[in-house]
Amino acid sequence: MTTYVEVGTYDAKTHFPEYLRKVRAGMAFRITNRGEYVADLVPPGTREKRDGAKAAGRMQQFIQAHPAIKDVDIKGLIEEGRD
Repeated sequence: MTTYVEVGTYDAKTHFPEYLRKVRAGMAFRITNRGEYVADLVPPGTREKRDGAKAAGRMQQFIQAHPAIKDVDIKGLIEEGRD
């Protein structure tokens, strides 16, 4: 899970190059305007990694909740579906 450092819009605008260097180093910032969340400044691929980890976790839960079916004649089912 990504930990965000909260930064106001004015500070983000004033020190933007500094924040970009920190983002390159792996930090993530949540930008706010008068306390209201408006944007995230994160390294590239952060969201994709997080979403991929979530999907993998959900898939593992599904596999555990639905054990594999054994002794199924898949070829027979395919032939049956063709009739």
